[in-house]
Amino acid sequence: MRLVFLGSGAFGTPTLEALAAAAGHEVVLVVTQPDKPAGRGKVLTPTPIALCAERLGIRVLKPTDINEASVRAELRGIAADAWVVIAFGQKLSRELLEGNFAINLHGSLLPAYRGAAPIQRAVMDGCAETGVSVISLAERMDAGLVYATRVRPIGPRATSDEVHDLLSTLGPEVIEDVLARRRAGTLVGVVQDESKATRARKLSKAEATVDLTQLDAPSVRARVNGLNAWPGCTVLIGELPVKLLRVDVCATSTNEPGVLRADGKVDARSGAIEILEVQPLGKRAMSMTEFLAGRSKLVGERLRPMMAAEA
Repeated sequence: MRLVFLGSGAFGTPTLEALAAAAGHEVVLVVTQPDKPAGRGKVLTPTPIALCAERLGIRVLKPTDINEASVRAELRGIAADAWVVIAFGQKLSRELLEGNFAINLHGSLLPAYRGAAPIQRAVMDGCAETGVSVISLAERMDAGLVYATRVRPIGPRATSDEVHDLLSTLGPEVIEDVLARRRAGTLVGVVQDESKATRARKLSKAEATVDLTQLDAPSVRARVNGLNAWPGCTVLIGELPVKLLRVDVCATSTNEPGVLRADGKVDARSGAIEILEVQPLGKRAMSMTEFLAGRSKLVGERLRPMMAAEA
């Protein structure tokens, strides 16, 4: 099949690589977001998909507005059998899509977690499993027909970044499955059950902390691991800002909630957590054992939420 691939984030990279390598497909064009400033030097940087496409020798288009008339005319003039859309970052208009077969890989088991942060919200909610869905594009966000799904468990210590990378590897197989059934004329979509639809709103820096006195241990674990890597989960240990990278649930003690123990464990409102990995402000990531080796004076200090205004 002749394919147009629309994507920006790294979530689509495994699928683009697989489609480009497949003997039965030709990716004739990749559409991605424009280069954006990144890093301390604010250097204009291509998206992960742009870098991948350039490495594969595929022509790349970087429109500021994909629905602008000239861009729309160029895309609609390509004789493609299918458009594959993964983490593109712009809404495709009805005028652009009309008459084209377009599918989207979404990082949840729809209709659960429609929206911008499905993977992070699933981890933050403590879900035991998640997955991907391949859907048609619809007027309402992530509300199209479901053509295929794949399910994977979420490990108790898994971070959002790790789940993201795991789910991205499901893309090649599930997208190929849908394209094969389209080619064979056997593709049938399932209407989503609107009564089961939930939202996955975009994450914000205002969420990037945790109050151990207000949550039980499993909820603390889900929140901390779900906020890794962005926007992170920063607390004050005494007066030192520290980003919690990974925690797990452990046996409770008789300590007051929020007080750091010498073994790196902290009681929550109920139950306790073990802090496994941290990153002090301006420092590298490290294990909690390594962190405490040079900071024993912090034992007995309280972990307090660090508000966005303090960061």
